[in-house]
Amino acid sequence: MATTTDTLEGSAEQTIEQTTTDRASRSADELLVGADSDTAPVLSVVMPTLNEEDGIRTCIDWIKNAVEELQLPAEILISDSSTDRTPEIAREMGAVVVEPDGKGYGYAYRYAFERTRGEYIVMGDADTTYDFTQIPRLLNHLKESGADIVMGSRLDGEIKEGAMPTLHQYIGNPMLTRFLNTFYRAGVSDAHSGFRIFTRDAYQRMDLETTGMEFASEMIMDAGARDLQITEVPIIYHEREGEETLDSFRDGWRHVRFMLVNAPGYLFSVPGMLLTAFGAAVLLIAHAGIDIGAMTLGIHSMIAGSLFSILGVQVGSLGVFATVASDPIQKPNDAVTSWITEYATLERGASAGLAVFTVGAVYASWLIIDWALSGFGSVPFTTSSLLAFTAIVIGVQLVFSSFFLSSVN
Repeated sequence: MATTTDTLEGSAEQTIEQTTTDRASRSADELLVGADSDTAPVLSVVMPTLNEEDGIRTCIDWIKNAVEELQLPAEILISDSSTDRTPEIAREMGAVVVEPDGKGYGYAYRYAFERTRGEYIVMGDADTTYDFTQIPRLLNHLKESGADIVMGSRLDGEIKEGAMPTLHQYIGNPMLTRFLNTFYRAGVSDAHSGFRIFTRDAYQRMDLETTGMEFASEMIMDAGARDLQITEVPIIYHEREGEETLDSFRDGWRHVRFMLVNAPGYLFSVPGMLLTAFGAAVLLIAHAGIDIGAMTLGIHSMIAGSLFSILGVQVGSLGVFATVASDPIQKPNDAVTSWITEYATLERGASAGLAVFTVGAVYASWLIIDWALSGFGSVPFTTSSLLAFTAIVIGVQLVFSSFFLSSVN
């Protein structure tokens, strides 16, 4: 990773030195390059727009100030789906406007990223919430730290009055950030800040696929899973211009859902193993008649243990299925799931299931024979019979799960 970063920075530094020496007095309009220009931009600034005519002019002015300060060839890409004058204003101010052929916040970014040419890519919203004059701070920090991505942290910086709903500031964003850090080891303070700068190499190493608002989460999740270095600088978050397009609960749920679905270890494997271990422990302690302090576990505890064991095996198997079938961003790293996904075959899984089933079936068959010999009278319910039938159910689960795993693998 260090070698790649050094190469990128070396190339960019040569352009920066040449530009600073030869063109130190150039204006932003002279430094901005068009899509067909022979001059390769060092910096690409991307903004998705959906009816942002109230804020687009201010944002582009801020970007021009940053470009003038940096004295770097740059391009501004507007990924536009507007029905107002946003694209006309952007073109008048020297931006390149592209129109995505699909819908969604994430798709608008991805569509534009594929058309950037700069060594460094900046992303941010066009509603004046992010101060693009701070681009030089983010770029300098990116180069000095050797990071792959630098994010502007609103929660570590300053949030202007009215810029962010209280629910988002103190509950929504901190909670989603904590989820993301726990599942994906991102180590950031504000996972959903949309003001970011990253190297072209970092973008090419990520595999971004989402089309909606969860794109902001996906980028950090994917970067964390690939061990890309992410750092932050505090920023000021301003009140937006224009109409709000975010649906707090719907978009928040989309982030949570996306994080959970792409971390089957946390969603399935860990809960499955805990449920199985707890259920098995209750079963064995109750069957052995071991007292826990003043508490004695009886037949009802064994029934609960049986249910927890069966449920745990089922939930854990879903973790294996999700890992194999969906290729999640964060694959489970526990020893059990890792071994199963790597070494399990239909034959091995079905054989294990049949072995567990047979153990239970042998005892259950003896119970049936004894019942028949006693004239089909009443048979007392014993802890051993409960263990036997639990083994039968789990054995059947393992056999059919093995066939299903074979069909999706």
